[in-house]
Amino acid sequence: MRVIGIFETLTLAPNGLSLVEISTRLGSPKSSLLLLLRPLVAQGYLLHADSRYRLGPAAFHLASSILSTRRQPEQLRTAMEWLARESGETVMLTVLERDSCMVNYTEVIPSEQLVRYVAPVGSMRPLYTSAAGRLFLAYQDEAWREAYLKKTKFKPITPHSVTNVDMLRKILEKTRQDGLSVTMEETILGAAGCAAPVFNADGSVTTALLVGAPADRFKRNLPQLSALVREAAARASAIQPK
Repeated sequence: MRVIGIFETLTLAPNGLSLVEISTRLGSPKSSLLLLLRPLVAQGYLLHADSRYRLGPAAFHLASSILSTRRQPEQLRTAMEWLARESGETVMLTVLERDSCMVNYTEVIPSEQLVRYVAPVGSMRPLYTSAAGRLFLAYQDEAWREAYLKKTKFKPITPHSVTNVDMLRKILEKTRQDGLSVTMEETILGAAGCAAPVFNADGSVTTALLVGAPADRFKRNLPQLSALVREAAARASAIQPK
């Protein structure tokens, strides 16, 4: 369980953690943690540089293998494939992780274009800067959303990140009205995306379809991409969106 705890802790720390920080967060002695960390580094599950531990390539490969075994409903997979063909851009299936308040990229169909944007399966993004994240915020119940907005420390990830709470509230209100979320270079410079909600049978939203592309091409094709992602998400939904 401590190994799982190490992975969960580092998943929430993309810049890595020191031994002392891991020890504090897990409440485990440094000496016993080292007995676990060293073999994980040796096998490539963790990287150790500059006195900080980060997830390594073997961990991401394992995550990808685990996610690939989770079969998506045929309706959802068909909608993703249609969207990938029609848009020519990378299509990602995203899931809300309520406990960690993050977006999880659970499935990816990469664009076949030479210049493209692709996020690895298993990637995690903050809710407040990502297109899918803001979409999820817009469609959650008000109490949960307000609790998130009050407790989260909004730090800019790029110079374009919106961190003003009042501005975020206005963006979320518009997102709910439009049924679409768009971000431009707020999480990764040079990349942009738009997301639309996949409705569950009870009308809730915990899954979204996301189209990601290089920012310049995305801006040129935004009207077309917006219409396509809306259509694909509607096809994938258990109920028809209102």
